[in-house]
Amino acid sequence: QVQLVESGGGLVQPGGSLRLSCAASGIIFSSNGMGWYRQAPGKERELVAFISSGGSINVVDSVKDRFTISRDNRKNTVYLQMNSLKPEDSGVYYCHARPLWTDYWGQGTQVTVSS
Repeated sequence: QVQLVESGGGLVQPGGSLRLSCAASGIIFSSNGMGWYRQAPGKERELVAFISSGGSINVVDSVKDRFTISRDNRKNTVYLQMNSLKPEDSGVYYCHARPLWTDYWGQGTQVTVSS
């Protein structure tokens, strides 16, 4: 059974930082690309960052200089380091994997950027 469990969200002031983690189980983690998505109220879920099994990275332009995605295959965990956070970064952040062309999502972790 595939499970993706996010953690690390919370309330932070503008300009602050958070580090999200996603622990995966039930998949061969090292063989799978992993993604972070976010969904703001009233908006569609959007891809924020993706890291392939080989370590290639894609990050959406709006966060490119502020967010960093990384992975630790020994811990079956993918991270999203978020710096210089803005109010528009607020939303629920989801971890995603697609082993064997089947989509799996975590339960999401709330990020709120507000003063």
